[in-house]
Amino acid sequence: MPPPSDPARPARVPTGRLEPVVRAAGRRSAAVVAVYAAGDSATLCHGFTDRTDTQPVTDRTRFELGSITKTFTALLLADLAARGTVRLDQPLSARIPVGSLPRGAGAGHITLEHLATHTSGLPRLPPGLLRTAIPSWSVNPYQAFTPDRLLESLAGTRVRHLPGSRVRYSNFGAGLLGHLLAEEAGVGYGALLRTHVLDPLGLADTSASATEPQATGHWHGRPRPPFVIPAMPGAGAVRSSARDLLRYARCLIAPDTHTRPGSPLRTALYEVTRPRPRSPGGPELCLAWTRRGETNPRTYAPALYFHSGGTRGFTAFVGFSRHPAIAVVALTNTAPAPHDRFVQSAYRLLWTLAREPGIGPAPAPARG
Repeated sequence: MPPPSDPARPARVPTGRLEPVVRAAGRRSAAVVAVYAAGDSATLCHGFTDRTDTQPVTDRTRFELGSITKTFTALLLADLAARGTVRLDQPLSARIPVGSLPRGAGAGHITLEHLATHTSGLPRLPPGLLRTAIPSWSVNPYQAFTPDRLLESLAGTRVRHLPGSRVRYSNFGAGLLGHLLAEEAGVGYGALLRTHVLDPLGLADTSASATEPQATGHWHGRPRPPFVIPAMPGAGAVRSSARDLLRYARCLIAPDTHTRPGSPLRTALYEVTRPRPRSPGGPELCLAWTRRGETNPRTYAPALYFHSGGTRGFTAFVGFSRHPAIAVVALTNTAPAPHDRFVQSAYRLLWTLAREPGIGPAPAPARG
């Protein structure tokens, strides 16, 4: 955790800088925004854990992260690869029975890395999921899609382009990746994540459990039950607090500071942000993280890494830069809606802070 700020020196990032993001969440929403910059951290909390207005949210309140879960799954993959348990280039054909493999050009050559970079060619959702989702569409659209149906859906999938040739965002692919990693370890996804990522990084508020205390989510002003995704927890089951997520981002900013020398997790923290080859004009490909820009300290045009997420009751954003060391976390207990500005406001704060000359010292250059 960052050292306490000198009380005689104003914080480098006053909480007033965070207020536009909180306002973008909406007056009735709970929101927590946390920033790390220039060696200081600042947090702004607004609202209550539910709309009875009895318990204020804090930086320890747990929010559903939705697709930000994919970054945890990617880190888990990179950690297991660093240990030699799996390989990034390992094809599905080495892990799944032939009868369960998808059809189409190159389908047997889909690798674990393809799943983590959304280049597998798999569709956004498993075939058949929408049919089961309709009865609970506004509450928990994934709850009736059970784990035993995952490989059955995979066998009924046709890959539309060669693996690695095109980016196509896929909850299916990320969920399948989490399933395969848990199967390899012989434990549930949440337990595997706890052992390899959460406990080593000191993320005490973070888990993949829907039964632990958390804020109440809202969709169009109505309270929603906790989000459940039994077949694909690696795509969207994680909950966390602003305090934990700021620590998570700081571990990604400076892996050497937060992990043991030579540890697989240190290697994994670097690996998830390593850019992969991409098609001309395509996005920078990392393991789950979106990357924009190039590190250029002279012009303050740093590389930014970020991911957003949403469930039927929550919206979340995490972003960071290594040079300079900047992180922004934004959480609210309202589901994403068309034209809302919460994620955009959080990204704008990250972009602005990372380009301000002198906002903070950069850590040692990242390896690779």
